[in-house]
Amino acid sequence: MARRFHDVDTFAGELRGGVVAIGNFDGVHRGHQAVLARATAISKAAGVASIVLSFEPHPRTVFRPDQPVFRLTPAPMKAVILGHLGFDAIVEQCFDKAFSSQSAEDFVTRTLCQRLGVHHVVTGYDFHFGKGREGNPDYLMNAGVRHGFGVTLVEQFQDENADVVSSSRIREALAAGDVTGANGLLGYRYAVSAEVQHGQKLGRTLGYPTANMALPPETGLEPGIYAVRFRRAEGTIHDGVASFGRRPTVAEDGAALLLETFLFDFSADLYGETCTVSFVTRLRGEEKFDDLDQLVSQMKIDEAEARAVLGSLQPLSPLDAAITFGPAG
Repeated sequence: MARRFHDVDTFAGELRGGVVAIGNFDGVHRGHQAVLARATAISKAAGVASIVLSFEPHPRTVFRPDQPVFRLTPAPMKAVILGHLGFDAIVEQCFDKAFSSQSAEDFVTRTLCQRLGVHHVVTGYDFHFGKGREGNPDYLMNAGVRHGFGVTLVEQFQDENADVVSSSRIREALAAGDVTGANGLLGYRYAVSAEVQHGQKLGRTLGYPTANMALPPETGLEPGIYAVRFRRAEGTIHDGVASFGRRPTVAEDGAALLLETFLFDFSADLYGETCTVSFVTRLRGEEKFDDLDQLVSQMKIDEAEARAVLGSLQPLSPLDAAITFGPAG
C-alpha cells in the first residue's frame, strides 16, 4: 500500500530525492500506466523512492464547482491502485485557488525542489502547470537543467485502434453503459468502493437481499443491471449481480441513485463495511415492472446470466487480478 500524504508540506523526509510522476491520473488507465511504469523503472534503476504527485480535489471541480467531475478513481481508490503498481507514496496535494495561482517557477522551486527534493520527474507529453498554465513541457525540461533533476516526457498512449486512451473517453463509455469498453481502456475492471448501508430490506422478502451503497451524485455510470465481483473489506471475493439506478418498480419518482448488489451463495451482515464492486458487463437497462412477481422473475434471469458470465471470468491484467480477483485470484 502506498503511503499517503495530503500535501507536500507533510511529505516524509526519508522519501525525498525520489522519482516523481506528476499528473491527476483519474482512472489510472492504460495511458497513465505507461507514464507510471516509466517512473517506477527509473526509480528502481536509481535505487530511490517512487512517488506520485496528484491533486485533490480534481482541478476541473475547483474551477467549475457547479459541474463536479465524475471521478473514475476517488483518492482512496487511486491510492490502492498506485500501491498495486508498486509506488512507495502518493502526495495528494490540495488543489485550490491559492495553489493554482502560483507561478510555474514557484511550483518547480517550492514543490518539486524544496519539498520533494526530486531526483527525476516523469509526466505526460502535454503536462501544463502554474498560473495560466504558463509551465509547459519545454519549461519543465529547462527547469530540470537549471535545478539539476531529470525529466522524462511520455508520449500519448493509443489503443489497438490507434485511438488515444483518455479519462474522458472512459467516462463516455461508462455513461453509455459500456463497461466492457471502459474496462479495456482502463486495463482493469471499473470499480467503486463505498460503505454498505441499511436500505428498505425489500430484497430479503423477495429472496434477493442486497448490499446497498450510495455512490457520489456525480457518478456517471449508466443505470442498469450488471454482472459484478464484490470484495469485502477483509479481502474475500464474491460474485453477484448489481442494480445501479433509481429502483423504478419499488421507489418513488426521483429517488436517489443507489447501487444494490445481490451476492451469490452468501449470507452475512455487511452493514458498515467499506466494500468494492468491480463491474464486469452490463446485462440490461433499468426497467419498471408492473408488479413484484415480474420483477422477481426477471431477477432470476439476471442471476443466471451473471453466473454464466462470472463463472469463466479471467483477469485482464496483473492489476485487474489484484483488484477484481483479490489475493487468491
